[in-house]
Amino acid sequence: MTLPIRIAPSILAADFAKLGQEVIDVVQAGADWVHLDVMDGHFVPNISFGPDVIKSLRPHTDAFFDCHLMIAPADPFLEAFAKAGCDSITVHAESGPHLHRSLQTIRSLGKKVGVTLNPATSLSALENVLDDVDLILIMSVNPGFGGQKFVPAMLDKIRATKSLIGDRPIEIEVDGGITADTIGAASAAGANVFVAGSAIYKGDGIDAYRRNIEALRTAASSAR
Repeated sequence: MTLPIRIAPSILAADFAKLGQEVIDVVQAGADWVHLDVMDGHFVPNISFGPDVIKSLRPHTDAFFDCHLMIAPADPFLEAFAKAGCDSITVHAESGPHLHRSLQTIRSLGKKVGVTLNPATSLSALENVLDDVDLILIMSVNPGFGGQKFVPAMLDKIRATKSLIGDRPIEIEVDGGITADTIGAASAAGANVFVAGSAIYKGDGIDAYRRNIEALRTAASSAR
């Protein structure tokens, strides 16, 4: 099954002094999803923002909010992020002992369900939850910071994920080091959702963001 290419700017790279406008601008520039990187300073070595910030952004756009929780434990906070306006919630397989329960909770909250794997985590972590997810996020850097370089070994992992899901309509998302130079290989390997931060939020304003998004989309499309 071929799913549409989606470009998902990470607001982690946006100007936080005008975050609402940055979200509006990047959506007007052609973003398909808005990617929300939530970090707790515990599961990953950085702190970003929580549900209150997402709630404040929600009235600015009806774009799809793709929430990536890099927190542990995640379960106590799932309802808060759902109520804040996230459309999908993705948890790390490594963030708690009861992954299936976490995924069921997200589903019960009426949200799309995602699961993430760090670079060193085996795909075997997903084998028993494939029928419970809408999205698999492959980290192509070690999570915690923007601006890192893409780890080439993750291309094999994307290919293996594509093979593992078979004909299930599961989105394959890749996050980390995505630029116009790396997105083509990730697309060819089987990913269809691409998170990019600094590659999109460079330049100033809608016109620059539009050029950056179009460059990513063109490279991903031509590699299919």
